[in-house]
Amino acid sequence: MLLPILLFDVALVAWSLHLMEKAYESKEFSLMLAGTLVALAAAAMLVVYFLMGHCMTYLLQVS
Repeated sequence: MLLPILLFDVALVAWSLHLMEKAYESKEFSLMLAGTLVALAAAAMLVVYFLMGHCMTYLLQVS
C-alpha cells in the first residue's frame, strides 16, 4: 500500500513545483499559494500514513 501512496505524493510534489514555477514566471501570488498548499497536503498525507501505520501495528499487537 505504501508504493501507490508514494507515487501519488511524488505526483503531488511535481504538480506543486510546476505551479510554483508558473507563479514565479507570471509573478502571481495565488499560484504560489496553491503550490505551497499542494506540497503541504502531500507532506501531511505521508505523516498521517506513517502515524496510522504505527497505530495499527500497536493495536494489532495489543489484541
